[in-house]
Amino acid sequence: MPAAPIIVFAAAALAPLGLLVVGVCLGGGWSLAGLVYMTAFAALLDQITPLFSGDAAEGAEFPGGDALLVVLALGHLALLPLTVWAIAGSSDLSLPARLVLFVAAGLWFGQVANPAAHELIHRGHRWLFLLGGLMYCTLLFGHHTSAHRLVHHRHAASAADPNTARRGESYYAFFIRAWHGSYRQGLQAETALRARGSGRGIHPYLAYFGLTFASLLAGFAIAGWAGVAVWAALALHAQSQLMLSDYVQHYGLSRGMRPDGKLEPVGVQHSWNAPQWFSSAYMLNAPRHSDHHAHPARPFPALRLPSATDAPRLPWPLPFACMLALAPPLWRRGMHPHLAKWRR
Repeated sequence: MPAAPIIVFAAAALAPLGLLVVGVCLGGGWSLAGLVYMTAFAALLDQITPLFSGDAAEGAEFPGGDALLVVLALGHLALLPLTVWAIAGSSDLSLPARLVLFVAAGLWFGQVANPAAHELIHRGHRWLFLLGGLMYCTLLFGHHTSAHRLVHHRHAASAADPNTARRGESYYAFFIRAWHGSYRQGLQAETALRARGSGRGIHPYLAYFGLTFASLLAGFAIAGWAGVAVWAALALHAQSQLMLSDYVQHYGLSRGMRPDGKLEPVGVQHSWNAPQWFSSAYMLNAPRHSDHHAHPARPFPALRLPSATDAPRLPWPLPFACMLALAPPLWRRGMHPHLAKWRR
């Protein structure tokens, strides 16, 4: 089967953004439609025989890929303050409509805007990289820009990586450990770069702090302290989606030790993947996580899906797996047999 063209990624990722923008303006069922789109509708389409499930040709060009990322980034930067105003400000939305908008917008920020920001911070172009970092800062998660590239990609599937979940570790324990650990180790990595003369300009953590403060200040300007609270709550909602993905996609996997006492290189066998086509499209191929670690600079439309014998596959679509991880007993009961089978 053919690989998905850019238009499929664009339609899948932009449709809920459009529904949420209309929901901010008109209320009614538009935000609910966006929520249903990213949950029940996506789950249904994932079960239908995919039209696009193959791999792109090696070396194929995707001229529209970066343009889509920029559009999603601009959509994120516009939707976040609009949502804060609609929920905490003087909009005409009812309380139930505001609650639905909060849940739906948080899912879009975490499941669509986050993969877009993730792609941007892996781009070699300076302005694209900065745009991705800005997106994370508006989600009060700027340090992820450093920690993901300098810590996670280096130490994934090892005890040195705070964002690799251990077997039996609950998502909630992981969230606290990973948030604190990635912040601290990202800071140490950036400081070490500057000590070696490899870093340029101001320390990134100063920029993260400043832009985080500016984001909360924007929330205050929009709706006072209620605006600050809603902005922070939306950011936490989105952060939880990102951390759930990290939790699920490396859960229980570890790199082997080589005869020289060093860890083996990160390979496709060190990330869980999901083959479902539609959730993969609207999450910009984030479920093809193994290939991203093997080729961090490879653009999202070109990411490949390793065979089930070469890399582990989740028994469910990634969004459903993330939802299941919120209930640790159910997660362990469902996941551990698959983990044991893969280890064997």
